[in-house]
Amino acid sequence: MQSTLLSFSPLLSLRKPHTPLSPSISKLNHIFTSSSSSSSSSFPCQPSSSPSSFKHVLSRPFLHARQTSVPENSSTEFSGGNSLLNILEMVSLFGFWILFNIYFNIYNKQVLKVYHFPLTVSTIQFAVGALLVAFMWGFNLYKRPKLSGAQLAAIWPLALVHTLGNIFTNMSLGKVAVSFTHTIKAMEPFFSVLLSAMFLGENPTAWVVGSLVPIVGGVALASATEASFNWAGFWSAMASNWTNQSRNVLSKKLMVNTEESMDNITLFSIITVMSFLISVPVTLLIEGVKFTPTYLQSSGLNVNEVYMRSLLAALCYHAYQQVAYMILQKVSPVTHSVGNCVKRVVVIVSSVIFFRTPVSPINALGTCIALAGVFLYSRVRRLKPKTI
Repeated sequence: MQSTLLSFSPLLSLRKPHTPLSPSISKLNHIFTSSSSSSSSSFPCQPSSSPSSFKHVLSRPFLHARQTSVPENSSTEFSGGNSLLNILEMVSLFGFWILFNIYFNIYNKQVLKVYHFPLTVSTIQFAVGALLVAFMWGFNLYKRPKLSGAQLAAIWPLALVHTLGNIFTNMSLGKVAVSFTHTIKAMEPFFSVLLSAMFLGENPTAWVVGSLVPIVGGVALASATEASFNWAGFWSAMASNWTNQSRNVLSKKLMVNTEESMDNITLFSIITVMSFLISVPVTLLIEGVKFTPTYLQSSGLNVNEVYMRSLLAALCYHAYQQVAYMILQKVSPVTHSVGNCVKRVVVIVSSVIFFRTPVSPINALGTCIALAGVFLYSRVRRLKPKTI
């Protein structure tokens, strides 16, 4: 009989165990899970292709996306008689956002370490998300949208690059350490500035250009000293950055006029369903059907463990993106960007601790420099150039 125990330990392989697990392992896992849950509430900046990479998309009226009007200054976001309740609500949302992201990266990495089919893993994550969306719409938990052909045509390119972004992220996570993938993904601002200048004619300010220097330099320093470095993982993460920021550019160029408003969560739900429809034929063509119990058993894997962790990773993936949209509807894009940076820091630190990733002082310095640059970028990108 295969073990049905869902261990949260990085030392326990997903392959078939030769001997039954002792009760002490379960106790240690329970203690570790409890401690990580309590600490992560106060605890990447994606992978992600993290949902927070949608922040530029949703901060603009794409498809008349409806979101709460918020001031640019985050200090005035919680005014009013219920300010304390609003603050508690936002703290809870940010905590869940970070917590779901931590669990997603851990479970996802555990699966990808032994199951080397990133397209299949990505399709499973989209499938679970699509099922959750269908459940919400089917039971009227959230209003089912009525879409026109023009709206579908405009959302389709966004769903395509969203699909590619998640696939490339999973390819990178399967090749290198979680901390290194998220360090590379800290270069998202660089691609955002580059693509906006190339296709939208938006010239960055001197402050923005200056903030990119520590980002690029820090990532280069971390890459040169990364123990798990390989080119496949590096370029997959870079491709994820490119596709995620391409989505932001497309959102500006593919706006359509419609009288029917669409909120951000509805937009994300539609993108999730479309991403599933895109990924299925691609996965079948490239990887085939490699997630059956027979195939997993023939590969020496524990079927119950792989299925359970894949499901948990997919649930956490959809959950953290949904929470990210909920946050974005309540705070300014600047606050959301800073929160995303803090999230990336916590994911990097937690993954290093959990997976016991070897980190040299120079590597840690490079990561810190890059993340400091991301924080600086999040603060200066809203500054307007002075007119003479």
